[in-house]
Amino acid sequence: MQMKRRAAIVSLVLFCLSLSSAFSQTAPTTLTPQEREEALQLFQTSRDNFLKSISGLSEKQWTFKPAPDRWSVREVAEHITVSESTLFGLVQKSMQSPADPAKRELVKGKDQVILAKVPDRSQKFKAPEILQPTGRWASEADLTKAFEQARQANMDYIRTTNDDLRDHFFDHPVLGPMDAYQWLLLIAAHSVRHTAQIEEVKADPNFPK
Repeated sequence: MQMKRRAAIVSLVLFCLSLSSAFSQTAPTTLTPQEREEALQLFQTSRDNFLKSISGLSEKQWTFKPAPDRWSVREVAEHITVSESTLFGLVQKSMQSPADPAKRELVKGKDQVILAKVPDRSQKFKAPEILQPTGRWASEADLTKAFEQARQANMDYIRTTNDDLRDHFFDHPVLGPMDAYQWLLLIAAHSVRHTAQIEEVKADPNFPK
């Protein structure tokens, strides 16, 4: 009788351990403190640099186009601003798909690829139509307000979310599969890329004084 009781206890312990193991493999994984802090720092720095790049411009400087086929500061700034909420929509879309931790290997190391390649303007891409500038905001002040609101909302999400961003995925047309956290990094890296474009416009020899 005692041996049977011991065997039952052992079986129960093993059963509990197996449940614990299964739960640990499927439980949502939130961001690490380091991931959260690195993303917030990138969002803050890129925000500050973008706003500095468009501050204090005259109307002529705001609308100057270096060439007919190139964007003005206003148009680049609009592209950055509309992308802020549009790209975050892709983060939300990726979170609607089933969690798939097995895909983590597909995106391993891609954080640094995003941070290095997205700001690199040696290779140019045509923005999708939804992100093309169309004069959505009447003034620099209106555009700045819209950007600040969208950027603050994104930073608040990063600061507080417990979503398992590393286990949900959505394909980028150039970079391929990316997890939801990497899509967040892309938002900030995208603004870095186009802030550099604004500086290129301002460095044009014909830029109004």
